[in-house]
Amino acid sequence: MEYCILEELEHKLTKNRKTEKTKIQEKLTRIHSTVKGLQRQLKDVKPTPEFVDKLREMMEEAEMAISAFKEEQRQIYDELLREEKTATNEINALERKIEMWAVGASATARISKQCVFPVHTEVQNQLPEEVLELERFLQQTGGRQGGWDECDHQVFLKIWRKHKGKPSYITETLDYLPDRTKEDIQSHEKWHQEFLILKSRKKEAIQKWKMKKQEEKDKILFQKENHEEVPTGVQFQREEAQKQKTEEERKKRLVELEAWKKHKALACAMKQAAQLKEEEEKEKKKQRERQRQLQMKLVLEDYSREKKEQEELLRLEKEKREEAEREERKRTAAEEIVKFQERDLHKLELKFLEKQAKEDEKIEKEKRLSKLRKKVHINVTRDPYRLYKPTKVWEERTKEIGPVGAGPVLYIPHRAVPSWRQGL
Repeated sequence: MEYCILEELEHKLTKNRKTEKTKIQEKLTRIHSTVKGLQRQLKDVKPTPEFVDKLREMMEEAEMAISAFKEEQRQIYDELLREEKTATNEINALERKIEMWAVGASATARISKQCVFPVHTEVQNQLPEEVLELERFLQQTGGRQGGWDECDHQVFLKIWRKHKGKPSYITETLDYLPDRTKEDIQSHEKWHQEFLILKSRKKEAIQKWKMKKQEEKDKILFQKENHEEVPTGVQFQREEAQKQKTEEERKKRLVELEAWKKHKALACAMKQAAQLKEEEEKEKKKQRERQRQLQMKLVLEDYSREKKEQEELLRLEKEKREEAEREERKRTAAEEIVKFQERDLHKLELKFLEKQAKEDEKIEKEKRLSKLRKKVHINVTRDPYRLYKPTKVWEERTKEIGPVGAGPVLYIPHRAVPSWRQGL
């Protein structure tokens, strides 16, 4: 079945390539015929405005056809480059997955199961609610990777941290994880944010839980140390002192915790300030780059404008030169036409004189013949029966011919005898 699908796909791609090749050949043929027609027109240049306009139209048509063909091929090439990049990313992602499957698929599964292994009931009763909430969240959502495999999750984290959680990370993630959709990535981001919140709550709860356990431990130790019987007043004083000491330690730990929170908040603020500063530096760098590009663009526009002005001047000079050449050719043609007209007029005069001479000669001849006819008297009798008489030719054809070979043979042709055989 898969082979049939691949064979059908190959047949379809081959057909598409042939169709595209045919279209390209047709376009190239049209461009070639246009250029050839322009070359043929340039071989027989005529100094007329209509001919110049026709040449200009043919040149513009050829230039537009070539530009359109080049632009179309450039777009096709860019699209192929994008498809090649996407295919390369897909292949790399699949190769990474195959390597992960080959190296440690079973180990990854075991680690994931261990990460979300249910906590014992007795331990659950002793742990803070935040810890249990995180464990339940991990059990329900597929472990510390949110149901994703380790490779995809690490790629997601790397790109997400690179873009600092901005929406621009989704496009790059889709390039590196082609088997994931945009909705999958957004859902995984929500899971990761919730995971980070629960994780921070767990850390705070563990800190408080540790402080509470330490207080209870200190209290138990104090009770063990003062288990011996002592007077009620002394015991009360000791208990009060121990309570005061415990309270002071608790306050001290709370102060330390608050200091730790402030330090953490300060570090976070410093980190955010550093990030803002880095973003400002990047923005300034981008601004400088945009200014540089704008300056380059202005320089290029100035260069293009100067080049166009220079080309316009050259074109005007060329048109003036061509106009002068056309005027010169017109003047030369007018002079030649006058010469040709004079020559034709001279030839016409000669022909007219020759014709007049022939007519005069003919008239003179007729005059002489008329004079001769007046001198000679011709009397011819009409004989209509002479038309029925056989002509001399017919009489010769109807003569009786004797039998062949009746007369004596006077001559028999022979071939020549070679000199070396003569006399034999």
